[in-house]
Parts: sequence; C-alpha cells; structure tokens
Amino acid sequence: MTDGPLIVQSDKTLLLDIDHPLSTECRRAIAPFAELERSPEHIHTYRLTPLGLWNARAAGHDAEQVIDTLIKYSRYAVPHSILIDVAETMSRYGRLRLEADPVHGLILVTTDTAVLEEVIRARKIQPLLGARIDAQTIAVLPSQRGQIKQSLLRLGWPAEDFAGYVDGQAHAIDLVQSDWKIRPYQELAAEGFWHGGSGVVVLPCGAGKTIVGAAAMAHAKATTLILVTNTIAARQWREELLKRTTLNEDEIGEYSGAKKEIRPVTIATYQVMTKKKNGVYAHLDLFDSYDWGLIIYDEVHLLPAPIFRFTADIQSRRRLGLTATLVREDGMEGEVFSLIGPKRYDVPWKEIESQGYIAPAECIEVRVNLTDNERLMYATAEPENRYRTCATTRTKRDVVEALVEKHKGEQILVIGQYIDQLDELSEV
Repeated sequence: MTDGPLIVQSDKTLLLDIDHPLSTECRRAIAPFAELERSPEHIHTYRLTPLGLWNARAAGHDAEQVIDTLIKYSRYAVPHSILIDVAETMSRYGRLRLEADPVHGLILVTTDTAVLEEVIRARKIQPLLGARIDAQTIAVLPSQRGQIKQSLLRLGWPAEDFAGYVDGQAHAIDLVQSDWKIRPYQELAAEGFWHGGSGVVVLPCGAGKTIVGAAAMAHAKATTLILVTNTIAARQWREELLKRTTLNEDEIGEYSGAKKEIRPVTIATYQVMTKKKNGVYAHLDLFDSYDWGLIIYDEVHLLPAPIFRFTADIQSRRRLGLTATLVREDGMEGEVFSLIGPKRYDVPWKEIESQGYIAPAECIEVRVNLTDNERLMYATAEPENRYRTCATTRTKRDVVEALVEKHKGEQILVIGQYIDQLDELSEV
C-alpha cells in the first residue's frame, strides 16, 4: 500500500482523490487512456475501456506505460486481472493492418496468423474479402475499406489503416500570422493529425479547434469540405478562415438551408446534409461533388448517423474530427474511431488553463429542493417524466435570479436542456 491518489478497482473503474497533492499529476497521466465518467466534489471516477486503450495505443502509448502509470499512482495493489487485461487489450491494436497493394489493391495483413484465421471466419467479414494471398494476407474489396474497419472493431480486432489517401484537388491555403501566432498545442495537434493520416483532435472548449482545422488545411493545401453543427458555426468558421488564412470570400462557400454554394472550401451543416427528400438523403452527394483532399467534422461527437454511413465510403480521403469530448449520447464512439480515425491529439483543459490560453473555470454545484407540489408530481409521475420534473423545478429559477443579481452587469451564459425552461429563465 502506498499513499497514491488513485484507487484501481477490478471492475476497471479508477477512483481519483482530487484532494491528494498528486491528483493533478495523476490526472494528466491517466487522461490519455482513461475515460472520465463522473467528477463530483472529492472523488472523480474514470473507466478503462477497450476504445480508450486503443485510442491511447494509436497515439503512441504502449501497455507498459499504462501499467506503470497505474502502479505508480495507485494507493493499493493494482488487481492482477487489470494488468493482464490492459496488456491483452492494447496488444490487439495493430495486429491487423490495411495496406495498399499494387496488384491486389487493398489488402489485410496480419502479424499473427491465428488472428487472421479468426476474423476471416466471421460471418460479417467474409462478404468484404477477396482472394487469400498467403498465410498472412488476404485481399479486401476496395469499396469496403470503411465497412471492414467497423466490423473488425466490433470483433475486438481494430485494424490500423496504412492504405493511404488521395491528394484531392490542389488548392493553395496557408496560415496568415501577421497579427497572431498559432499556439504550440494547436500546431502539435495539426501535425499529429497530419502524420496520422486521419483521426480526431480533442481540445477543450475555447482552445481554438478552428485554428487546428485551418492548420490542417494548410498542411493539405487541397479542396476542403467542412461539416458543422449549424449555420452560426458555419459563419464563424468562414470568418475565422478569412481572418487566419490566405483564403478569400470567393473561395469559401456555404452549403446550408439558405445557400447551396460549392467552392474549393465548402462549409456544410449536418442538418442540411441529413435532410431527406422523398425518403432519400439528397444532399449527401456533396461528398462526391468535388475532389476533396480533406474533410473536417466539427463537433464530431454530434455527427449524425447518416453521415457515418457515407463516411464509410470515402475512406481514401483524409478526415479530421474536432471535438471537446469523444463521448456520444448514442454510444457510437466506435464508429468515430473506425470511420473518422483514432484520437491523434488530446490535451487536458487544466493544462491549457495553466498556460493562460483559456480562462480558469470554477465549478460549483448548487442543490435545490422540490416544492411540496413538485414532490407530489414527482411521486405520481411516470418514470420517464421524473427527470424533467426535477430538472425544471421552480426553485431553480430562484437560484438563477439570485446569481443574475449577484453578477449584474457581467456577461452571463445560461445553458439548459429544455427550451421552455430557457424561455422562462430569459425573462429573469
């Protein structure tokens, strides 16, 4: 037993004592491979998952580093089953590789023949394969590059993709740093993505993910399709690109509900891309309408499912996902990993905060009580309605009113889940 800040449990949860002097150091050490689940006042809960470990492996961390970190910071002996599981799980990444072959086109290569024998017998894998070339190699149908990565991930054998990318149509793009300078972590993020080929960059809100996207475009120097959540985000991207790069207004198009411009750099919204007409996603043809050299997915954790299906067909184009979190409400993190790519760069917000690039954040939880009437409503409500009853309690408005009065004259942002509740709070 040591006096470490971390408790490693056999169910793969990690409990971090944030009041411990080494908690910040430990948090930075486990961030590349452990997923944060809960962060209340004193104990933060992380979890070890296959996807988290594979993302760490793709980013250059090996099992020995992960195990050493767990042992170094653990307050108690790390369960032996955890050590074995970490080593075995991380060793699965990279045993299968997709490569380009001058004769067979796309091939699946293994360093472990037994693994290849296992996967080619899987019912969902067989239709994606071509002829067996030798004991360690089998041809893959080129059109199934995305599908086979999805299927292999579900089997627990994530493949590394070394099959390369098309350059796309060349288009000159450079950063213009006359009155600003790219931050070191932004430059590292763009370089990490570029050297990895495709993948996801995870940065906290306010850290300048748009600049990372612009830097990636400067690396690609090719036509670029940027997918964003809404028209407001589209116009913010446009303004940033005009300000930070050599692009001019004629080179940037907006593809939204209001406009349908296709230019060398086109910014499209997820909403218009997933809009159906006569039961068909009419606008998904935008993916093929230009010889894109780079596709950027902004807020990739919000990427709609139909975009995933089309992304599976464009694996030969470089893809960059930008997000503050890899956690998705629909549980489709695996689709991001296999179709957009693994995590290429990640930096904790505390680290960026300590460098002075983002404002310090102090999180305070305020608990309120239900009124007597609301308690009765809660007791008689259907289970699916109870959460909303608590979330929209009238006593929350009293707290908001007090906070607004306390910070009168300052900028205040209120974030909520229910529009009618936000409408009511807007009158405070």
